[in-house]
This record gives sequence, C-alpha cells and structure tokens, in this order.
Amino acid sequence: MQAPILMIVHQRLSYPGRVGQMLMARGHPLDIRCPNIGQALPDSLEPYAAVMMFGGPMCALDCHIPAIRQELDWMPRILEDEKPFLGICLGAQMLARVLGARVWPHPEGRVEIGYTPILPTQEGRAYFDGPMKMFQWHRDGFDLPHGADLLATNEHFPQQAFRYGPKAYGVQFHPEVTPEIMERWSVGGGHMLHMPGAQQRDDQLADYPTCDPIMEAWTTGFLDHLLGESEAGEKAA
Repeated sequence: MQAPILMIVHQRLSYPGRVGQMLMARGHPLDIRCPNIGQALPDSLEPYAAVMMFGGPMCALDCHIPAIRQELDWMPRILEDEKPFLGICLGAQMLARVLGARVWPHPEGRVEIGYTPILPTQEGRAYFDGPMKMFQWHRDGFDLPHGADLLATNEHFPQQAFRYGPKAYGVQFHPEVTPEIMERWSVGGGHMLHMPGAQQRDDQLADYPTCDPIMEAWTTGFLDHLLGESEAGEKAA
C-alpha cells in the first residue's frame, strides 16, 4: 500500500472528487481533515506522501475564522519539510498568502465560474501542453509570491498556476470537479451565477464532454509529477 495523502477540506460535506478517486486508485489512503468542524491538523507530516488543500467559500484573508487562522499558522511546516503540496483555489490563495503575496477580490467584481481558458507560460510548458479550458469557481485572486514560478495565466486572474520551490504548487482551477460537484456548487452557490464572469450552468454542461477529458488527462499527468510515480509506473509496466 502507498503512503497516505493528507487532504484538507473546508466544509463538512466537501470531498476530493476526481483527485481523491485517482489517488485511491493508485493505492493511497486518504486522510481527510476539516479544521472548520474542529478536526485537528497533524503534528507531523512524516507519514504522508503529499498534502492537498482544497477550496471553500471562505477567503484566505478571513483570519477571524479560527480554522483559517489555524491553517495559515500550520502551513509553513509543509514548506519546511519540502512535502509535495497542491493547493486548489482557496488552497492556492492560502499558499500565496503564507508566502507573503497579496490576496484580492477582482477590482471589477468579476468571478471565474465554469470552463475558462488558461494559457501556459514558458515555464509552464512542462506542465501544460498548450491553452486549455479548466473548470473554475472563485471570486478571489492573488499576486505571484516572490520567488515563485508562474506556470499558467489568463486575462482576468493572471495567476492560474504557480510553483514554489521543488514541490509546492497552487492552481486557481478545480481539477477535482465531477458532475456531482458541479451540480452541488450550482445549487449552493447559485447566486454567484449572476455575477460578471460566470458561465451559466447549461453552458457548463455543454462544455463538459469536450473539456473534462482534457482536465482528466492533465490531472493524471500532474499527479504523476507531484508524486514522482510516472517513472515507477513505467518500470512496473
């Protein structure tokens, strides 16, 4: 059995979707923690193959929320231990803030919801084959942390993916999304579909057959890279 993956979520009913399914298929047990409902974060990261932090309706600036403050205070140990880390949406914003970058709502009140084009940078061509649409659901963005490499960008939220050091990554988009997650978000966050920049639910569903296989392939390749399993898989084959 592979080492477990620590997964930090922000609501009681949150789950890691496609990312979790892929990791379990690789033999990794999932240790899912939700500090927002009082679950403790581990004192040691030694047992884990990687740490992943998912999205949520909070903001990385919400230090008045005890769980957000706890996570921000805890996250530096991930960097100190050089543990493979992936921050998704809020998780990326939290990583950026821990690294000293500014987190901000869009100055024009825009959101990114639905399938949105992103463009790899020169550095990001090792991670993205080219322009692609990724599923998004967020209203906050962030500046690129000092010392980080920008991997993907777009017009309204320029920091779409970044790497800090050898093993820490943040992405604004949601590689974990499944049709069930899309449905839940479109109901629970339906008020956001009226904000500028939101793709309507019918258009999301229309884009799904074309965009989701590309997202699935990207997620598979990225997890290979993050966990260092692609070479092991080739040898096993």
